[in-house]
Amino acid sequence: MTTVIPGPRTVVHDDASSLVSEVASLLLERLEEAQARSETPQIGLTGGSIADALHRELARRAPDSSVDWSRVVVWWGDERFVPSASAERNARQARQALLDHVALDPANVHEVPASDEVASVEESAAAYSAAMRAHGVGSFEVLMLGVGPDGHIASLFPGHPGLDVVDEIAVAVHDSPKPPPLRVSLTFDALAHSKSVWFLVNGAEKAAAVAAALAGGDRTEIPARGVVGVDETVWHIDAAAAGELADVSPLAT
Repeated sequence: MTTVIPGPRTVVHDDASSLVSEVASLLLERLEEAQARSETPQIGLTGGSIADALHRELARRAPDSSVDWSRVVVWWGDERFVPSASAERNARQARQALLDHVALDPANVHEVPASDEVASVEESAAAYSAAMRAHGVGSFEVLMLGVGPDGHIASLFPGHPGLDVVDEIAVAVHDSPKPPPLRVSLTFDALAHSKSVWFLVNGAEKAAAVAAALAGGDRTEIPARGVVGVDETVWHIDAAAAGELADVSPLAT
């Protein structure tokens, strides 16, 4: 029996605002559908400005949605190894914008241990891996990823040792080219366990990375090439981020 994994689909939005609005609608719909099947969906969040805007939009819409947030399980694709109160924490950003405003079960929110909670970044990665083994269900319903101008995703950077880690869930990252230098990231293997992978990218400074990723090739050069969803892979990008793609127009697929 042959299994065909769909290739990436690209959706170009007019601007970051329309991207956020559409992705918020799609995510709420996916959560509602999963819960209608009596499932407890697990999602992977990302950080950055576009994620912050998405989280705020989800919080704004939550009262009018039928999503039961107490039956949503939250993870992160990566985290900065800094103190738990640091503004650099992806988890802190998500809590302020979304998680503190919806009725989540605290037991369903799985943060990467911070630098004031464990002794080393290696211990943090090991603890996060253990949590995912204990509380994960084998795949994310939706994994959202940002992309850096260098093509990095999560905290998997071009040429870094973490790109070559196999058979592990999370990896400690040292000497990140983007501060802070210490991070924890899910590996390619772990990120690949996602029904849907949604890349969220805005801004002209990301256009070259988007074009390079969609062109295919070596994932060690452009890590964003290395993650595809089991059911779908969708690049949600704004017109500026699509600037180096040929023959695209807003809402093109």
